[in-house]
Amino acid sequence: MTMAVPAGGPIVLVLMGVAGCGKTTTAARLSRRLGWEFRDADAFHPPANIAKMSAGVPLTDDDRWPWLAAIADWIDARLAAGECAIVTCSALKRAYRDVLAGERARVRIVHLAGSQALIGARMAARRNHFMPPSLLDSQFAALEPPAADEKIVEVPVSLSPGVVTDRIIAVLELTEPA
Repeated sequence: MTMAVPAGGPIVLVLMGVAGCGKTTTAARLSRRLGWEFRDADAFHPPANIAKMSAGVPLTDDDRWPWLAAIADWIDARLAAGECAIVTCSALKRAYRDVLAGERARVRIVHLAGSQALIGARMAARRNHFMPPSLLDSQFAALEPPAADEKIVEVPVSLSPGVVTDRIIAVLELTEPA
C-alpha cells in the first residue's frame, strides 16, 4: 500500500488519552487505512517505567521526561524523512503535549476522550497489558483537558472504533491511498 501524504506535506498524528481509551486500536486502524507507520508510545518506555506501572505504581514527571523526549525524537525523525506517521501517547498534561507538538507545525494531536466508567469497563475487560485498571484513577487525576489554544481534535470513544477512525480522517481532511 502506498502512503497518502496530505497536500501541505507530511504530518505526524499523536493519539492521546488515558490508558484504555483506545489509542492503540485507533492507531492500528488509521495505520492500515492511511498506509502510515505506527508506533505505540509504550515501546519507548524504559524497563524501569514498565516495572513501576506493572507493580501498580504511577509514573512521576521525572519518569516521563526521557520517555517523552524519545517520542519527540521519533516524531522529528519521521518529519525529517518526509514521512507521515502515527504515535500513541497518553500526553495527559499540557507540558507533555508541548514536548511532543511544541512548535512542530506538522504534528496533530487527537484526544480520544471518554468517561471514567466507560474506560474503566474497557480496561477491566482487556488482558495481558502491563497497565492495571487500578491506575485509571491516577490517569484521570493527572489529565489536563486540552485548552482551546492547543487546537487539539477531540473524538469521543463512546463511538465504535470504525466511527472514531472515520471521524479523525474526516476532521483532519486526510486522504486514503487509492
